[in-house]
Amino acid sequence: MELYILRHGLAMDRADWTRRDDSDRPLTAEGRKKTRRIAKAMLTLDLQFDWILSSPYARAKETAEIVAEVLKPKRQLELRHELTPEGSAKELAKLIVARPKTVKRVLIVGHEPDLSQFISVLLTGKPVSRVVLKKGGLCKLQISQFRWGGCAVLEWLLTPGQLTRIG
Repeated sequence: MELYILRHGLAMDRADWTRRDDSDRPLTAEGRKKTRRIAKAMLTLDLQFDWILSSPYARAKETAEIVAEVLKPKRQLELRHELTPEGSAKELAKLIVARPKTVKRVLIVGHEPDLSQFISVLLTGKPVSRVVLKKGGLCKLQISQFRWGGCAVLEWLLTPGQLTRIG
């Protein structure tokens, strides 16, 4: 399977966010614009997804919705608690393992440091991350048999700057 991991786009700064609930913190206008360019780059790269999973937090959900609007995945976007900062990476792994066998290309959209740790576990079996996934950064992992632990090969990791130059 191909597993793509996308960090949400540029969101409002926490210091500027006056509401109590951080889960409602949205993308900025610039974040939406860059995310659209990133989605267009994904289209240029001929990326297709059978399934898109996203954190329900506003900034990740907006990012995933923009990508889904541009790429039109086979399945509807699914919001999952496992991808929130309070979520469980092991539960996310179980969800991916239980996917229908026809699902070969999965995109997950979420937050740091969770995504980098998830990537590290899939690459090395250890959650200590040496991966830096910037806001709007995209990673591709190739996995022959998905399981918790070292099961993946890193195919590429693109920064938002690299992606926006493509799109």
